Amino acid sequence: MKFGDNLRKLRKLKKISQEELAEKVGVSRQSVSKWETGDAYPEMNNILELCKIFKCNIGELVNDNMIDLDSLDEDVKMSIVKLKKEEQNKIKKISKIIEVLSKIGTIVSKVCIPFIVIIMIILPVLINGIEVKDNKLVGTGNIKIVEENNNSYIYYKNSRIGDFTSNDESLNVITSALKNNSKVELIVTTEAGIILLLVNVIVVIYILDNLRKLFSNINNGDTPFTMENADYIEKIAKLMIVAIIVSGLGEGLINSLATNDFDMDINGIDIVQILFLFAMSYIFKYGYMIQQDSDGVMYGGTEDE
Repeated sequence: MKFGDNLRKLRKLKKISQEELAEKVGVSRQSVSKWETGDAYPEMNNILELCKIFKCNIGELVNDNMIDLDSLDEDVKMSIVKLKKEEQNKIKKISKIIEVLSKIGTIVSKVCIPFIVIIMIILPVLINGIEVKDNKLVGTGNIKIVEENNNSYIYYKNSRIGDFTSNDESLNVITSALKNNSKVELIVTTEAGIILLLVNVIVVIYILDNLRKLFSNINNGDTPFTMENADYIEKIAKLMIVAIIVSGLGEGLINSLATNDFDMDINGIDIVQILFLFAMSYIFKYGYMIQQDSDGVMYGGTEDE
């Protein structure tokens, strides 16, 4: 379909007359008429203005496959090619940013693992060294709790390992948990909660790794519609299901210490996000099938601007 045919079709869809379109673009009605008949072509700034008016991209206006590109003026042709390359570079940059952020997130998550293990080792000692007397936390053995200026500071062998303000909600939760549970119950439940937290961190690492691979492929110039990328999205969706379940179990266990009521909290928005990811994986698979006859390359060239 020629440029003039595209322009006429879009104008009629929007129910805009040639006079109205000419006024919006800032040209004469005769110019619009010549554009539609193919007797003349608009300058690049007018093409961009037409795209704004019709809320379309240049491909939809000129021709998505650029079949009639050679019929355009040389200046317009070069401007369109340049704009397509700029759009490609923009996609590459966004893909690179997501790839780098995924790498950083993976590194940060891996750094968290030894800290979680240390907490697992220290926590039983901490629980055994804290008692509740007169509705206040007091330390025993190597654990000391010092109150200063409405703050409670926890020391282990003269090294401060934590602090709470007097109105800190977590302080009330700890006090309630110590009152309502035996030390064995507290240790077993909290250790189970920390193990679930560790599992959750590991799952997040795998999610970020699949995300990195997905956008690494797109950044390299391959079409996103590949079975490999669809598999990455499907894996992310499945891993998110695991993360939500594990996170809900861990939160429910910890909350049960203070309330004696296990409540696995799963939000509706979490389910929507997972369904969205599964839908995206099927879209990618469908995109792969309909492009079987294409070259399977997303970008027009390998040169950077």
